[in-house]
Amino acid sequence: MNLSKLVIEDAVRGSFRVHRSAMTSPEIHELERERIFDRCWLYVGHESEIPHPGDYRRRTVAERPLFLIRGRDGAVRIFLNTCPHRGAMVCRQDQGNADTMSCFYHGWTFSSHGDLIGVPEQSAYPEQFSRADHGLLPPPHVDSYRGMYFVNFGGDVPTLLDYLGKAREIMDLTFDSAEVLGGWEVIRGSAKYDIRANWKLMAENSVDGYHLPTVHQTYIGYMAERHKLAGAPRINNNTMYKASRGFTLNNGHGGIFVGIPGRPIASPSPFWTEEAVAEAAQIRERLIARYGLERGGEMADNSRLMVIFPNLAFQDTHTGFRFRQWWPKGPGLMEINQWELVPRNENEEIRAYRQEGSLAFLGPGGLATPDDVEALESCQTGFNAREFEWSDVSRGMHRDPPRSDDEIQMRGFWRQWHALMQEQSGAKRIGDPAHPDAGAEMAARK
Repeated sequence: MNLSKLVIEDAVRGSFRVHRSAMTSPEIHELERERIFDRCWLYVGHESEIPHPGDYRRRTVAERPLFLIRGRDGAVRIFLNTCPHRGAMVCRQDQGNADTMSCFYHGWTFSSHGDLIGVPEQSAYPEQFSRADHGLLPPPHVDSYRGMYFVNFGGDVPTLLDYLGKAREIMDLTFDSAEVLGGWEVIRGSAKYDIRANWKLMAENSVDGYHLPTVHQTYIGYMAERHKLAGAPRINNNTMYKASRGFTLNNGHGGIFVGIPGRPIASPSPFWTEEAVAEAAQIRERLIARYGLERGGEMADNSRLMVIFPNLAFQDTHTGFRFRQWWPKGPGLMEINQWELVPRNENEEIRAYRQEGSLAFLGPGGLATPDDVEALESCQTGFNAREFEWSDVSRGMHRDPPRSDDEIQMRGFWRQWHALMQEQSGAKRIGDPAHPDAGAEMAARK
């Protein structure tokens, strides 16, 4: 297999193609496990999911069982969910609170700090047996940013801060925007479902503005009718695209900024009470007072959709703020996990609007997610026509600045994927010929 030929880019002609075997090959799937998921920083969970000492959440990350737990000292720790004795999972519930964790197989007991504190009939072991040598193990690398916890199973890896790079500036806009309301917290409940398609299609779809008017006609029509009944102006898609931008960053991260009416802070819903509208306007004023007109306005007035390479969507939109993560279960199957975040001290009416919008658009049974699932599964089926070898990802390659319905963000993902698959340290180039410097896009928005 010639890995160098999986992605072909012709900067002069403005052509960018991906060989479709990247979405169907079992051999490529196996290499991805080793060269991407065993070497990249991977999201595990948010600190607000375990607010109290003893709180824990179970996760599967890169096929490894893990759990997060807040110790009695208040620190968040992540452990491999396997007993050092004979391998059984120590944490057997998805969530809960516990002072200790006991392996049900032979009863070895561990503290919330991972220390082995109990062994039934320890006298049966030699004198040299030490509990200190048999505690729970963390992954090789654990770090956090703004309450988001990540792990990395590689050897010599970059720090999490270096890995996130300029993506942190965009994340900070969202995290700082809720500081006036007590910060963000993950609410109870999550979405989990499978899609019969390759995981990289979700990375593309999560930041694809091109498919919105064709795939999501039902949702657009539904919202247009609600606005009409409320006497509010209809959202103009052409205006939205002109106010939107695509961007790509280092390490394969990228996404879109969308200046769209309807964000809870920037443009309150026509369905709200006068009190909720007034509160939203006050929040915007508080953001501008704290962060200045440009940065505060950016927080309040624009949606941010970004993929943190390889498999995490950071989505701060008019339909809410969420993390969406996807894991390959084979070349043609992935598992989706999704968590919603809200400001701790948000007005109940605004929160209800935020959650309604999230469920209506991006919930598993909403008006948009089933459409996306159908589109991705249709692509995966189409890949069976092996005579057609290439997918085209060249839209907007010579446009400057790139719009949100262009594909610069996907090209950034594919460049990084291609480099790592060839065991290179990373993509040599981030942007397109007309837009080579991702930093210029960030500067232009400040």
